[in-house]
This record gives sequence, structure tokens and C-alpha cells, in this order.
Amino acid sequence: MSANIIASVTCIPMRLPFHHWREPPLFAGRPRDKLDSALVRLETQDGTVAWGESYCVEPQALVAVFRELIAPLAIGKPADSSALLPGMQRTLHNLGRSGPVLHALAGLDIALWDLRAKRAAVPLYQLLGGKRRDKLRVYASLLQYYGDESLLAQVTSRALGEGYTEIKLHERTAEALGAVRRAAGPDVPIMVDTNCAWLPDEAGSAIAAMLPHAPFWIEEPIWPPEDEQALAALKNHCQVPLAVGENASSALALQRMAENATVQYVQPSVIKLGLTAALEVSRACRPGGAICAPQVAFFGPGFLASLHLMAAQQTEVTLERLYVELAHVPYGRTVPIENGWIEVPDRPGLGAEPESELAQGKYAS
Repeated sequence: MSANIIASVTCIPMRLPFHHWREPPLFAGRPRDKLDSALVRLETQDGTVAWGESYCVEPQALVAVFRELIAPLAIGKPADSSALLPGMQRTLHNLGRSGPVLHALAGLDIALWDLRAKRAAVPLYQLLGGKRRDKLRVYASLLQYYGDESLLAQVTSRALGEGYTEIKLHERTAEALGAVRRAAGPDVPIMVDTNCAWLPDEAGSAIAAMLPHAPFWIEEPIWPPEDEQALAALKNHCQVPLAVGENASSALALQRMAENATVQYVQPSVIKLGLTAALEVSRACRPGGAICAPQVAFFGPGFLASLHLMAAQQTEVTLERLYVELAHVPYGRTVPIENGWIEVPDRPGLGAEPESELAQGKYAS
């Protein structure tokens, strides 16, 4: 028996019921009452278990991708082979360079990093360059309230009362930002994620209308999100920093944006691109250029992988936390957020294991 031979790779959907103090928001045109991702459980022949997380829009589809494509290529292979993941990427490339197959590989990649750190008996940040900070500030990332100014003010005040000192909105109007600014006061950083609200020729005037309310950055301002030329032009004429990357369909394209400082903040998602790609994006950021501020709208092993990456990278940024009430809070006891801060775990690997109810699939449907 070889300790590092992969014995199994399993996908466990993680659909966490949530409430955000109003009726469910719409996602893909339908009401959304669960926040979805998927645990990736990797086990080697000696019984060592490691964990990753994949972006998951449709659980049945992702489970099938793991069962039919990922597991057959991974099982029986050495987990410590540097050729494993690149080989799988090339073997599967004709199935698409974005979407569920890449999301599945991203989750496997995170699990392989967790396994490497566990084998080395070190926290993951040690493999990413070493820990530069012991804890990170966390910002409250509000879901969409569709411009309801009263509710936006209420939820903002609630988050600030719990110790958060930075806020992000998923809104598209100056009026919504103004309501939050009045509730938060003049000194609280407020980021605005518009979810690709505007065509390139619309973005400038829409952002200009927000300037009196001092947004910290404007996230995903244009459609399509990968239009690098339009983003560069907007950056040159915009008085607010821009942030992009959550919707990156290519890790290489996002790395080029980081190298070229196309925008001020690049935001790789580890559960879409993988930790390896996110690390490469982070390392492509140069002093005085773009800053890597990973997108972290998820709660499982990918959340912890992002925490380790942000603890290790040179430039300090604030960690995103979707501000909702969850039916179950992953790592709520082992890696808690307290008064707007989170400590970087020092245990081997990611630093904590998914709770038994998650590992056993309690929230799989």
C-alpha cells in the first residue's frame, strides 16, 4: 500500500439554508433560499482524508462530473505528483475551460493542498509562503435588497453592531449606496458589487452618480466581465477603484489582468479556479499595481483556503463574509468570526475539518 495513492474522491453537495431578513433573493431567475457549494472529500490508501470545495450551481450535475470524470482520472494516482492536476486539466480541456468541470478540478486542487500540508504537519499558509499576519479583518457582504433603502440601513446597522467595520453591497444605484452611507457614517469603507450591471458605455455615468457617497470600490462594473479593454478604459476615466475576477472564465486571463494592473483589485475565487491558480494570481500582483482580494462568497474548505492565502500574501486585504443567518455555520466553533475578525488557524492543513453533519451530507439536498 502506498500512503499517497488516491483511494477515493467524493463530491458532497452543501446546500445551506439561509435567511437575510426579507423574502429570498432571485438567482438565475428563481427565488434562492440556500447557498450552494460542494465539499470534496479525498482519501488516500492509508486512510488520510483531505477536503476541498467546489462552486456548485446544480448539485446533481456536479456529482455526476465527479463520479464520471474526476474520480476515474484521480483514483489510483499519486496525490503528491505535480503532474496530476495539470494532466487532468489537459485531458478534460475539450469539455470547456470554465464551468462545472473546472469547478470540480478547483475543489480537487484545494483538497490536494490540504493533503500536502497535513502530510508535512504544517498549516497550509506555510506552503503558500509563510504567515504574514495572525488574524484578518472580515467585511460584511450583504446580499441584494433591490434598493430597499430602509432595509439596507437596518441590515447595515445590524452588521456594524456585531463588530464589522466594512460593508459590501450587491446593489446598482446611488440611492442604495446613499442609504447605507447615512447608516454607516462617513468613515466606514463601503464596497459596491453591481454583478455586471452595465454595458461599457453606461458604467461611467452610473459610477459618477455614486461618488458623493464615497464607494471604496466598484466590483464587476461591466458586461461582459472579461472585457479587459473596456475595464482598462473605465479605470483610466473613473475616480473609484475597480474590482473584478469572481466571474473570470480563465485563470490565465485574470493573471494577465493582475500583471497589467488592468484594475486596482483582482478577485480570484478558489472554488471556481482552484487555490493553485489563485496563488498564481496573487503572486502576479506587483507592489504599486493590482491587489489580490479573493472573492469568498462561500463557507467551507474554500473559505479556509482563501483565509490561508490572504494570511500569506504580501498585501493585507479584508476577508469577505456573506452576511446572512445560516442554518448551520461551517467552522463556527473551530474558526469563528468574532467582532469582525478571524484568527488564522495553526493546525495542519486547512486548520479545521468539516463538521460531521456536513461530511455526512445532512445539507446535500
